[in-house]
Amino acid sequence: MSPEVLGFVALGALFVAIFVGFPIAFTLIAVAVVFGYLGLGKMIFYLMTLQFFAVMKETTLASVPFFLFMGFLLERSGLMERLFRSIQSLLAGLRGSLYLAVLITATIFAAATGIVGSSVTLLGVMAAPAMKRSGYDIPLSAGTIAAGGTLGILIPPSVMLIVMGPVVGVPVTYLFAAAVLPGLLLSSLYIGYALLRCHLNPALGPLLPLEERAESVWHALRDLVFGVVPVVIVILATLGVILAGIATPTDAGAVGAFAVLLLTVAYRRLTWERLKGAVWSTLEISSMILLLVAASNFFGAVFSRLGSTTLIAESLLGLALPPTMLLIVILLVIFLLGWPLEWVPIVLIVVPILLPIVQKAGIDLIWFCTLVAVCLQTAWLSPPVALSAYFLKGVVPDWSLRDIYAGMLQFMWLQVAGLALIFAFPQLALWLPKILF
Repeated sequence: MSPEVLGFVALGALFVAIFVGFPIAFTLIAVAVVFGYLGLGKMIFYLMTLQFFAVMKETTLASVPFFLFMGFLLERSGLMERLFRSIQSLLAGLRGSLYLAVLITATIFAAATGIVGSSVTLLGVMAAPAMKRSGYDIPLSAGTIAAGGTLGILIPPSVMLIVMGPVVGVPVTYLFAAAVLPGLLLSSLYIGYALLRCHLNPALGPLLPLEERAESVWHALRDLVFGVVPVVIVILATLGVILAGIATPTDAGAVGAFAVLLLTVAYRRLTWERLKGAVWSTLEISSMILLLVAASNFFGAVFSRLGSTTLIAESLLGLALPPTMLLIVILLVIFLLGWPLEWVPIVLIVVPILLPIVQKAGIDLIWFCTLVAVCLQTAWLSPPVALSAYFLKGVVPDWSLRDIYAGMLQFMWLQVAGLALIFAFPQLALWLPKILF
């Protein structure tokens, strides 16, 4: 068996093991060692040491725990719930105000955490009870919460973009800048759609009961200014110093995490249990992501050294497809893989395999990474495997999966429309990096 074919056998064995349910990180290491030893001999152990140490020295990845800690602390301290209540009170006189409150809160929260499951769960806990009391349409409510929660995978400081940067060889700051406009575009599409549906059919988003509203607009504004604006300023300042090139993502993440901790103390929301829970969740998720990065880096190196990557690139390029059609095929493959798999194995295993093809076709890597991020976000909303549905079902058990799927499908098509716009107009992703850098 040739080394190239051995690489494909290893890839097949890997996907079979993942689908069966084996832990991804340890499966990556085991498959890479076994098939690497068959194809490369004892050199595989030196290669493993080299690749693991290369990941350990990647300072950008140190920002992952800081941004996760920001998100978990904001979630557990109740500060994001305060943001939601303030926006809800301010917009209470509008039809569909809860849809707007969910989507605006989700957009801001996305700038604090890149974990979709955390965002969907928190939004479901905060918004679903009020939506049910107010007689809101269940499918549209579920779709709003699920779609808003997925914004965390795209809007910086997205953990996925932090991981993708070193994999593709593009500075994370460039990817952050590229994702800003697409993230706001998708958020605007969601908001516009919800408002239009409520305008055409007011029964979908009735006016809130009087007891759900603030005493006056002044009270709502006061809550918004004194309770929420500092949190938003911290998040935007953290992102701003990264985009302005003043600080690295790691430095800005550390300062942002410390600032959120101080805010939690100032608002008297910090308890030992909340702090311990946030630290523990950060440690758990960070360890999982960083071990996956190191393991997949090792597997990718073995797959490439066996020559399988080169064979794939030469085969696809041999089809003589124009770059645009080639990119559509790649995005379709990533979208389909996004149904059964999370973003981590796709970014760390599939993208490095496809990267040589993208480079030889002359496709801009920043644009490509943005398209991949939006494509993976779309997969989170695509039934029947859409993981957002199960996170939402877990916190709102009386909503049927059928209603949740019906709502998510509406926003999935909006997501596809957003992806098409970014595909048709690359400057949506490339304009801000060009201006800043």
